[in-house]
Amino acid sequence: MNIYLVGGAVRDRLLGLPVQDRDYVVVGAQPDDLLRLGYKSVGKDFPVFLHPQTSEEYALARTERKTGRGYHGFAFDTAPQVTLEEDLQRRDLTINAMAEDEQGALIDPFGGAADLRDRLLRHVSPAFAEDPVRVLRLARFAARYASRGFRIAGETLELMRQMVHAGEVDHLQAERVWAETRKALGEATPSAFVQTLRDCGALKVLLPEVDALYGVPQRAEYHPEIDTGVHVGMVLDMAARLAPGDALIGWCALTHDLGKALTPSHKLPSHHGHEHAGIAPLEALCTRLKVPSDYATLALLVCRLHLLAHTALELKPATVLGLLEQLDSFRRPERLEQFLLACEADRRGRLGLAEADYPQAAFLRRAHAAAAQVDAQPFIDGGLAGPAIGAAIREARVRAIAALDKT
Repeated sequence: MNIYLVGGAVRDRLLGLPVQDRDYVVVGAQPDDLLRLGYKSVGKDFPVFLHPQTSEEYALARTERKTGRGYHGFAFDTAPQVTLEEDLQRRDLTINAMAEDEQGALIDPFGGAADLRDRLLRHVSPAFAEDPVRVLRLARFAARYASRGFRIAGETLELMRQMVHAGEVDHLQAERVWAETRKALGEATPSAFVQTLRDCGALKVLLPEVDALYGVPQRAEYHPEIDTGVHVGMVLDMAARLAPGDALIGWCALTHDLGKALTPSHKLPSHHGHEHAGIAPLEALCTRLKVPSDYATLALLVCRLHLLAHTALELKPATVLGLLEQLDSFRRPERLEQFLLACEADRRGRLGLAEADYPQAAFLRRAHAAAAQVDAQPFIDGGLAGPAIGAAIREARVRAIAALDKT
């Protein structure tokens, strides 16, 4: 029995990055061998075991054979005769198909170390095409490593296009699409995820509401980048800058302008009412991908209300209060902060405006603080009851916001 460190831990060590998780492959063993040593079996599709002390994952070396469409269409062989190289060959990218033995020696049969040096994302073998999830995974790796200068090998991108053309991505389960999308939105350059899917044709299949934004013009005085799809990519990367690792803000950034794809051509490049037009496609997208309710709820609020945030300094006090109420910010103040981050990303995710100030956020925070200080007790002591208390609180909150200096 031989044990090897594999995958991301080896890759990240060579990149000089902190190693987060360690995964191991066991060659020359059977499940009973590990069970006798105290390992706990947790694998469903194939044998994976947790180390009795570290709880790190140890998987039996395996090969796989395509038996049907989609993610689950595989048969696995974990016989003791399966070699390390055979196990590594079934992996997606060369940079993930490296191993280290117990003495720390690198085992790199497919050139992963050279591809790391060349900043290249390249598939290991034609078997890449057998698993459509790999299209999403590679796009996610692009989002993670784009800032380090990584690019996708031409032959790999062509293979992805062939997979899309063959209908492989049509069979991806909604849960897998969402899981990979959520992870990508937490990476450093999430626009690379979207662009990669678009380059291979998968964006039109998996996220057609987003794909439809490309080529849609906007007014140059507000959007110097013109193209709505380009703008969304810039907003995604700004969201990653303002809220690193926060996929929730990233989801709002990705979906805030879906309504612009529905603007009649004779009204372009103006998009009056796009914030309301975007609700239906956003709801359909969230339903189709089975997006968690907290993501869906905040994204819908950002879609519908982001223009109010941008014009906050010109709004009447009652309208400002209405915005805060629609966000349920007095019960959930964290939602206001999330909303403002997404709106600031929208404002600064434009050509030449990455370093622009966003005073609207500071004003809305002050408006919220002033309104939240209004106490119901004086109205109760004054003899008010029932709905009259709520009306009095609201009037007092409007006055508190009106008294603020907007400069």
